Amino acid sequence: MNIKRAKKEIKDMIEAYLLKDEYGEYVIPRIRQRPVLLLGAPGIGKTQIMEQIARECQIGLVSYSITHHTRQSAIGLPFISRQEFDGREFSVTEYTMSEIVSSVYKKMETTGLREGILFIDEINCVSETLAPAMLQFLQCKTFGSHEVPNGWLIVAAGNPPEYNKSVRDFDVVTMDRVKKMEVEPDYRVWKEYAQKEQIHPAVISYLDVRPGSFYKMETTVDGRKFATPRGWEDLSTMLKVYETLGKEMDREVVSQYIQHEMIAKDFASYLELYRKYEEDYQLDAVLEGTISEGLLKKTAHAPFDERVSLIHLLFSRCQIRFASQIRQDEKNLLLYEQLKLLKKRMLAGYENEKALPKESPAHMPTLSVSSVQDGETFIKNGLSAGVTDEKSCACACVDRSIAQFSEEYEQKKTAGLLSREEDRRYRQVADQLEAYRKLLQNADLHSREEAWSLIHAQFEQSQDAIDESFAAAGEQLEHAFDFIDAAFGSGQEAVLFITNLNSDYYCVRFLQQYDCERYYRYNKELLFDERSRSIEARLDALNL
Repeated sequence: MNIKRAKKEIKDMIEAYLLKDEYGEYVIPRIRQRPVLLLGAPGIGKTQIMEQIARECQIGLVSYSITHHTRQSAIGLPFISRQEFDGREFSVTEYTMSEIVSSVYKKMETTGLREGILFIDEINCVSETLAPAMLQFLQCKTFGSHEVPNGWLIVAAGNPPEYNKSVRDFDVVTMDRVKKMEVEPDYRVWKEYAQKEQIHPAVISYLDVRPGSFYKMETTVDGRKFATPRGWEDLSTMLKVYETLGKEMDREVVSQYIQHEMIAKDFASYLELYRKYEEDYQLDAVLEGTISEGLLKKTAHAPFDERVSLIHLLFSRCQIRFASQIRQDEKNLLLYEQLKLLKKRMLAGYENEKALPKESPAHMPTLSVSSVQDGETFIKNGLSAGVTDEKSCACACVDRSIAQFSEEYEQKKTAGLLSREEDRRYRQVADQLEAYRKLLQNADLHSREEAWSLIHAQFEQSQDAIDESFAAAGEQLEHAFDFIDAAFGSGQEAVLFITNLNSDYYCVRFLQQYDCERYYRYNKELLFDERSRSIEARLDALNL
């Protein structure tokens, strides 16, 4: 199976294993909750999907690479205890708690998450002394005498023997107690992930033309030569940073990530062409609505692989714009939810409010001692004590909102439930709430209603700006279709552009909100499936 199917299978398993009956007991008893044994080539994303699954299922995750452990750290250290049997005292060997099991309890304590995944990587590469303990772990869910807590599911990952000389085969008794999943590299599945994570468009464009270079593992007289999804993603990250710094990436840098000489050389050459196409085709002008006759003539005489790169360049510019738009929408939606709570707090009074916390997380906007004390005074005593400083009351409400939002953020961050993008979104909203507080402090206000109206007007202004940006993004898409109509008509290039739109997370989200007549017309008229297969066949032929 591919990594996407494996992720779905594990999420379904978690849902099934954590289902409880009317008495709060797990429907599938612990003894029937088989661990997952995930086997696949290195670098295809086994570890990464576990992080995604934990976030999406809102459960804890404790990860260990077992090759870093000794028998003592995995099982626990032995010690002698005294026990009495039939009136006689004996010395008995016991063990301290396993470091791995104790980490699960620590995760539960720090995050409050009572259920989660214990992920053990490289489980079939353990040392000879640790191998029996790993078999016991898979069979009994214990390390030594210490059980993995109820509600914590076990996923173990390993590499097939052809990729690692240290691999050990598990016996039939062990394999009969696990859910075995064998994962194979699949570029089309990875591409969905890559587009959502905004992997550099040059990488995606290259792999569309050379899908055979996505994953390759070869043994030569000079040792292993390989290219992996992990390598492409890390290369993409460095490539984007190099562009920010104005640095050129050459073959030597590429080969540090893609450790297959021929593929690294080929991609470096392609990257040079990609840069040249960016300059030659003036796509920024195209997306602003300027299409010259010279450009159309040049496009008409371009070879197929150049036209493929051109479509990817055009699509990547649209995709980056759409992704920015969707992220703005998601940030404003999170801010809107906070403002609903703030409005209720600001206009409904203070009688039922709890006291403000004395501190907020250090890396979030910090409340001053005076503002917290003011907030407590107004919240506890409020208008019932005759306080008439409405401006201070309004500021105290914003302080309270910031403190609660900061607490929510800190809890999710500590539990590992936020992706990098979600973390950034929370920080942006926290910054905006702090900006509202400063706005109120500097304004001449006479009532809480005035304070709320000022904040609401600011939010509406930012929403109007997002709406204008949305319309401009839609206009950019229309100009892209203008160019495709003029340069390619309803040819295979148009199918490729539509294919990318249909498979990209941010583009689909954008097109759910933007009514683009030509997008729907192309989908309907281009015999999408048949034409897609035709393009794929030509791309495969180019690869050969």
